[in-house]
Amino acid sequence: MHLLSILLIGIAANLDNLGISVSYGLRSTRIPFVSNVIIAIVSMICAYLSIIAGKFISEFISIGIANLAGGLIIICIGIKCIVDSFALKSSPSEVKVDSNYSHVITHPDSADVNDDKIISVKESIFLGFALAINCLAMGLGAGITGVSPVLTTLSIGLFSVLSIWCGIKLGNKICGKNIGKYSNIVAAILLIMIGVYEMII
Repeated sequence: MHLLSILLIGIAANLDNLGISVSYGLRSTRIPFVSNVIIAIVSMICAYLSIIAGKFISEFISIGIANLAGGLIIICIGIKCIVDSFALKSSPSEVKVDSNYSHVITHPDSADVNDDKIISVKESIFLGFALAINCLAMGLGAGITGVSPVLTTLSIGLFSVLSIWCGIKLGNKICGKNIGKYSNIVAAILLIMIGVYEMII
């Protein structure tokens, strides 16, 4: 069983959640428990479907090729995270949010569209999809390598709830602006490690 990979995928898939929730905490925006759970459920659904798709693809290729292909996909996602983080540093950050829900998909930190300092159930659904986008390609690669869809999905859901809860608390208590900046780099390193691990086991 790929227990180490399952654990690391759960962590890596939710580092963005940690960075985003810290930014909400810094702005005194609350994410109620129900909204937090909804975000996790959306992430779990997207992750499960992509992992199942990856497992379906793996049925048509050998185990060796499956591990190689899945590992390479995960490594590529890690490299993309690094590239994206440097691109984010070189571009000016957006301060004001758009009041359009479609904008949330590409800008998760703008989910509080009515600016009431609370992420409502409706807002959490859109925020969940925005944060789950990263899970799609990651889940596909993980599914190809043969990880358990159920255990991996549960890992992603659990770490989603924990990362958002911790991020809000952290943002409320300390000046953690740099956490969001480095979450992509940490996620990238984890993903590259997972990819290499899956290729050699």
